[in-house]
Amino acid sequence: MSLTVWTVCGILSLFGALCYAELGTCIKKSGGHYTYILEVFGPLPAFVRVWVELLVIRPAATAVISLAFGRYILEPFFMQCEIPELAIKLITAVGISLVMVLNSTSVSWSARIQIFLTFCKLVAILIIIVPGVIQLIRGETQHFKNAFAGNDASVMGLPLAFYSGMYAYSGWFYLNFVTEEVENPEKNIPLAICISMIIVTVGYVLTNVAYFTTISAGELLLSKAVAVTFAERLMGNFSLAVPVFVALSCFGSMNGGIFAVSRMFFVASREGHLPEILSMIHVRKHTPLPAVIVLHPLTMIMLFTGDLYSLLNFLSFARWLFIGLVVAGLIYLRYKRPDMPRPFKVPLFIPALFSFTCLFMVALSLYSDPVNTGIGFAITLTGVPAYYLFIVWDKKPKWFRNFLDKLTVTLQILLEVVPSEEDQRS
Repeated sequence: MSLTVWTVCGILSLFGALCYAELGTCIKKSGGHYTYILEVFGPLPAFVRVWVELLVIRPAATAVISLAFGRYILEPFFMQCEIPELAIKLITAVGISLVMVLNSTSVSWSARIQIFLTFCKLVAILIIIVPGVIQLIRGETQHFKNAFAGNDASVMGLPLAFYSGMYAYSGWFYLNFVTEEVENPEKNIPLAICISMIIVTVGYVLTNVAYFTTISAGELLLSKAVAVTFAERLMGNFSLAVPVFVALSCFGSMNGGIFAVSRMFFVASREGHLPEILSMIHVRKHTPLPAVIVLHPLTMIMLFTGDLYSLLNFLSFARWLFIGLVVAGLIYLRYKRPDMPRPFKVPLFIPALFSFTCLFMVALSLYSDPVNTGIGFAITLTGVPAYYLFIVWDKKPKWFRNFLDKLTVTLQILLEVVPSEEDQRS
């Protein structure tokens, strides 16, 4: 059943990526989800999207992948005993801080390290797939027999399965956050998205096939670090390399997420939907320093107050609600602006199926996990009054405007940031 979920989520992610490839080639602006919602639905939904990204989605998403980093980086030191949860969270906090420092220090170094960490991810996947293929050749298929027997599958479990699978594939929309920095986007965005999604889907499915050649479904559910359990059974002393490569892979995901989403905050600030300070860059390093470090305190709160699955449900409701709306907006643009240049165009059934699936799972999650989903929904709704209070209401008291101006200047001095050249020209 899990292999079916991985395959279906991979196909759905490919569909979503293809839709974003079309959007990225016809709306050539950075900002990803935020920019597309602003273009299709207007400023209020766009503000709510960036509001919930700042308060919920990005801090929780960073906390989730960082917890995996913390667990795997400590695995070699706790091979014979359970890793204390506090130790995982403390090393995770260090990892998050390192990512923030890296993205605040140098754009070029962040990009170079991302290339290296992507290589580490591919190595980690190959280290698992190759022994798994050898196991299959040897006839180790006992865990594939009666694959659907004993599965307590229920409709209420679908949202968490969907969220978990889609979260693993969820890097496919990051390229659209930096569209303005991509050379020849009409060609390179669809090409990069299609190639990467095929590689990732095949890699993830084969990785899980490899797991099942050695680990039963019950053992897999009980394991807190599946890759380590797999490596210990097949690789002997070399198994120590697996958690290291997996931890580096997780660190790469953390770095890529922060790198991309800081550009969304930068664009939203440029549009006047976030404080002006978030659109400023460091005077010497030319990094969007304020847009990066604003996430740090919120991520730490998420890290030390939530568990993995509650965080996943918490962030996924808002994330997939808006991604579903973005892809529905693609269909709307087809009819509203049929003459819009579209260098890359997907068949209409792909956005229709993808957006319906996203919105259906989001609605179902309100029943399957009403507490965490309800909290996410409530925080999303706070974006509406916040929009009218901070954006629409232009008769704010003079003392409040003066306070904001002084705060902006003070932060500029402390962080050594100035408006970007583009903002100065405008």
